[in-house]
Amino acid sequence: MPGTESSGRSIEAKGKNVLGQPLDVCGCQPMTGFYRNGCCETGPEDLGVHTICCMVNEEFLRVSKLMGNDLSTPMPQYGFPGLKPGDRWCVCAARWLEVEQAGAGCPIVLEATHEATLAIVPFEILIRYAVIPETLH
Repeated sequence: MPGTESSGRSIEAKGKNVLGQPLDVCGCQPMTGFYRNGCCETGPEDLGVHTICCMVNEEFLRVSKLMGNDLSTPMPQYGFPGLKPGDRWCVCAARWLEVEQAGAGCPIVLEATHEATLAIVPFEILIRYAVIPETLH
């Protein structure tokens, strides 16, 4: 399903989601994705497999930071704005799983989570955190 970024341009995701359907846009405010196109697409250069579309919450951000993955501090040199609760972001599948195993998994949008995630996180775990967002960011 195409989305629209803040400039009004249409975004067309490539690939399939974990449901076997066309990949939806994850979020554009802030602009997410390894390729910063709003989608959790992946490719050979995405060594972190940034494929899970998360709706981050305070607990997830706190535990992730404690585990060495600070997602709340801005790093402009990498085009990273720093996240706040409620933001949608394409998170590394293995990192998300580590935080989930520590008891702080956050909601995910299956329709915007790339199918490559299934090589790292079992579908049975993903479905437990699935939400249907009201609107795209």
